[in-house]
Amino acid sequence: MSVAKVTEITAASKQGIEDAIATGIKRANETLDNIEGAWVQQITLKCDGGKIVEWRVNMKVTFVLKK
Repeated sequence: MSVAKVTEITAASKQGIEDAIATGIKRANETLDNIEGAWVQQITLKCDGGKIVEWRVNMKVTFVLKK
């Protein structure tokens, strides 16, 4: 039987939402083993002069613990 753990991370990108998610998962994978998936909880952004300059995502990443 597997046991999973959930950790919350925040990632950002100047390119867009999808890139922010991919950046967060890629970085989490450097530290966590056996990532199974993620739940994007919140999307926010940073504006400057009426233009979006950065996308931010807050997500919960699920990974399976080693036996």
